[in-house]
Amino acid sequence: MSIFTPTNQIRLTNVAVVRMKKGGKRFEIACYKNKVMSWRSGAEKDLDEVLQTHSVFVNVSKGQMAKKDDLVKAFGTGDQTEICKQILSKGELQVSDKERQSQLEAMFRDIATIVAEKCVNPDTKRPYTVGLIERAMKDIHYSVKPNKSTKQQALEVIRQLKETMEIQRAHMRLRLEVPAKEAKRLREKLKPLLQVVESEDAADLSRGSLEVLSLKDVEEGDEKL
Repeated sequence: MSIFTPTNQIRLTNVAVVRMKKGGKRFEIACYKNKVMSWRSGAEKDLDEVLQTHSVFVNVSKGQMAKKDDLVKAFGTGDQTEICKQILSKGELQVSDKERQSQLEAMFRDIATIVAEKCVNPDTKRPYTVGLIERAMKDIHYSVKPNKSTKQQALEVIRQLKETMEIQRAHMRLRLEVPAKEAKRLREKLKPLLQVVESEDAADLSRGSLEVLSLKDVEEGDEKL
């Protein structure tokens, strides 16, 4: 689709429209296809890689720009870049039914993949396959939320799956090496933080070190995944 905007004489191509209704009016922004979901998931940080123009429209396809008075009334500011960010984060991406279904299916599998990578069966301590997690998500009738990141939704899925199956987040596995003279003091401080100590070996080390053997915790907001 090619869109001509008479106000700035820029021809927009490969457009994905994100729409928001606010204050009784419709507002739209023109984005690059495949970039909206990347922005919402946090994979894309550069706004210029997402927006085709930092302008707010009432109708992108007709090139009709939004009036500044309407923007201030609806959003409380005339800063179009800030308004674009709001619409980009909370607006509705205008796609065909086929495209929307394809995006939802891709997000569904991404969520299942994150859960499978970060969780294990507490009885066997072995990870679940992505396919098994997908089936479990279907069994609980999990519905993908296109406006939320896959990491946030993976946290929700883990909480819901705990009600129907044996699943827990995998622990972080570390190897700690500390100077022998500090070992006893540090051991007492570290002990409350450790769930399982696999082995201990006294050694005369001149300095300490920390090695991450298996990192399963990924921070997501105030929670850890």
